[in-house]
Amino acid sequence: MTLHPVLARVTDRIVERSRDSRRRYLDLIERQRDAGVNRPKLSCGNLAHGFAASGEDKPAIRGGEAMNIGIVTAYNDMLSAHQPYGRYPEQIKIFAREKGATAQVAGGVPAMCDGVTQGQDSMELSLFSRDVIAMSAAVGLSHGMFEGAALLGICDKIVPGLLIGTLRFGHLPTILIPAGPMPSGLANKEKIRVRQLYAEGKVGEDALMDAESASYHGAGTCTFYGTANSNQMMMEMMGLHMPGSSFVNPGNKLRQELTRAAIHRLTEIGWRGEDYRPLGHCVDEKAIVNAVVGLLATGGSTNHVIHLPAIARAAGIQLDWDDMDELSNVVPLIASVYPNGSGDINYFHAAGGMPYVIRELLEAGLAHGDIRTVYGGSLADGAQEPVMDGQELVWTPAARESRDETLLAPVSAPFQPNGGLALLKGNLGRATMKVSAVAPERRTIEAPCAVFSNQHQVIEAFKNGALDRDVVVVVRFQGPAANGMPELHKLTPPLGVVQDRGHRVALVTDGRMSGASGKVPCAIHVSPEAWHDGPLGKLRDGDVVRVCAETGTLAALVEEAEWAVREQASAPPPALGTGRELFAMLRHHSDPAEKGGSAMLAEAGL
Repeated sequence: MTLHPVLARVTDRIVERSRDSRRRYLDLIERQRDAGVNRPKLSCGNLAHGFAASGEDKPAIRGGEAMNIGIVTAYNDMLSAHQPYGRYPEQIKIFAREKGATAQVAGGVPAMCDGVTQGQDSMELSLFSRDVIAMSAAVGLSHGMFEGAALLGICDKIVPGLLIGTLRFGHLPTILIPAGPMPSGLANKEKIRVRQLYAEGKVGEDALMDAESASYHGAGTCTFYGTANSNQMMMEMMGLHMPGSSFVNPGNKLRQELTRAAIHRLTEIGWRGEDYRPLGHCVDEKAIVNAVVGLLATGGSTNHVIHLPAIARAAGIQLDWDDMDELSNVVPLIASVYPNGSGDINYFHAAGGMPYVIRELLEAGLAHGDIRTVYGGSLADGAQEPVMDGQELVWTPAARESRDETLLAPVSAPFQPNGGLALLKGNLGRATMKVSAVAPERRTIEAPCAVFSNQHQVIEAFKNGALDRDVVVVVRFQGPAANGMPELHKLTPPLGVVQDRGHRVALVTDGRMSGASGKVPCAIHVSPEAWHDGPLGKLRDGDVVRVCAETGTLAALVEEAEWAVREQASAPPPALGTGRELFAMLRHHSDPAEKGGSAMLAEAGL
C-alpha cells in the first residue's frame, strides 16, 4: 500500500528538521561502539570486578567472545505491573546460556506507581522520575561490560526513561521485554460509578475500597488503556518488542516463552554478527512517527504527548505537537478501549490486539513498514499473534477481521475518522485534549472560569457546591517548573459528577491528566506554563473561557486591550516535604511540556 501523503510529508519534515541533530547522534553511537568503554578495553582489574560474582558464567564473561547482556530492571513488588519481573533475571540468564551468551543485571531503576500517588504530594516527583530512570539506566550501562541490553519496564515514566537512557548507548542492540496485564477484574463502568458515588458522599470508604480492590487485584499491569499499556502499544509500533507480546498475562507458559524468544533474538543481533540491529538505528524518524500513529489510532495516553518528544530528542530527532496534530487529522480511531470504550486491554488483546492494529494501519498506508525491527524483517512481520503449539512458541497471522467490533474496527469503518488527540491554541497558549473519550457534544465548552492553584482547592470547592454550574475549572502553577507537573486524575470523579448533573464543564491546566483521562473535556499541558508567566496566570475568576476541540481553540474571551495589560498572578512557593525539595534543580532547569518537560535533556543540549 502507498504511504499516506500526510504521513510522508510529516516524516520528511521531521527528517529535515532533525538532520543536524540526528547526524550528531549517529556519529556519537558509532564512536561509542568503536572507541567507547567496552569489555575488550577494560583493564584486568576492571574486568575482574565485573565478573567476580558471576558464578558459572565467569569463564564466558572473562573470555569475551560471547555476548554479555545487560539487564536493566524496574522490578519492585509494590508495583503490580513490575512484581512479575522478580524472577526474570534468573530466567534470562538461563535463556542466554541456551545461545552461548551470558547476562548480568546492570542496574535497577526506580519504578513509581502513579496509581498509588494520584492526588498525593508525591505525585510531584512523578514526571521527573523519568529523568532519574534515564540516568539510572545510563549508570548501569556505563560499566562497558555489555554487548546488548534487555530492558524490563512497563509503566508510565519507566519505559520512556529506560529508552531515553539506553538511547545514549544506542550502539547496543536492545529489546524491551513486557510482563503483561493482570486479568480483568471489576468492570470499569462499575468502578467509575462507585467513585462518583463516593465523591458525592453517597457511599462510604469501605464500598470504595472494595471496588478499587476488585479492580486492581493481582500481579500485572492495570487493565485500563492508560500510559502503561500505551507504552506497550508504542513499543510494538516501533518494532522494539517481540511480535504480539505486549498483552499476554503474567505467569503462563506463553509469557515465559516470549521472554525466551526475546533473549534468543537479542543474541542474534549483536555487532559481531551479520544482523546487527543497534537501538539507535531502530529508533529513527519513521519509528517515532509509527509510535505517534499508534497513539492516535488507539486513543492512547495523553502523557505521550510529553514522552514521545523526549524519547525522540534522546535519538537526535525533533518531534513537536504540530506534527502530532497533523497526523491526528488523518489517522482514524480504530480501537475503543476503556476509558474510551467499555472493554479493557485484555478484551482488546482477545479481539485481535496489536497484530490486528498493525496490519490495518500498514494496509491503509498509515504506518512505515520499512522500519528496522528487533525481530527482523519489516513491521509487517509484527502483525502476528504468538500462540503455544504444544510446548513450542509459534506465530500466526493477525486476524483479518476484528473478533469484537465494539473494541476494534477496521480503518474502513473506524470509531471516528481522526485520531484521539487534538491540539488547542489561542491566547491561553497551546494545549492537548484527549478527544477519543469525550462525547462530540461536549468537545466545545464556553463558560465562566473558576481559578485554582492546586487540585485540593478544586475538591473543596466541589464539596461546598461552588462548582455546581456551567464552569471551566482552571488549575494553574502545575507545570514542570512550578511543581513537577503532577497528574490531576483525582479531579475526574468530582468533575464527572458536575457533568452528570447536566452542567457544561471542562478542565484547563498546565499540569497533566492520567493516561486514563475520560469523559470530561480537559485542555492539559498548557504551554507556556503559568510559572514562566504563561497566560493562564492572567485569568481571573469569572472570565469566560472557550475550549473547543473541533476548531482547536483555547481562549479567554476578554477584550484584547484589557488582556494585554493584565498582571500575572503570584505563584505559590514550591512546597517542601515528601522529597520534593530534592527535585528543585530538575524543576528549575526543566524544558516546556512541548519539548518533553525534561531538565536532563535540556542541560545536555539535546
